[in-house]
Amino acid sequence: MMSREDRAKQFAPFEALTGLRKALRQKEIEHERTEKIELSEARAAKLDRMLKKLERGTFVRVTYYNAGYYIDVEGEVSSVDKVCGCIKIGNGKIFFDDLYDIKLVGTDGASAG
Repeated sequence: MMSREDRAKQFAPFEALTGLRKALRQKEIEHERTEKIELSEARAAKLDRMLKKLERGTFVRVTYYNAGYYIDVEGEVSSVDKVCGCIKIGNGKIFFDDLYDIKLVGTDGASAG
């Protein structure tokens, strides 16, 4: 006769295909990846104008490309480094070449342009 504990074990949940969920999630992530969009002359000119307006303390919403994904970040510009070609928002560094869009926003998150 089987002990009560052994009987309970046979009904315990298990993952029949170990790692299946993880592998499926990894495939989903791979399918979400995208190629970097080449900027039109008009968009590149707009970004250039926006970069010239940026200064420390400006609140922005930025869309940029990073490792196969377009990422949106919003926050206060802590620096604009024209030598290294990047802007810093909080602790993050975004290179000019990876920028897709920049919008000025008010401190309450409302878009200003």
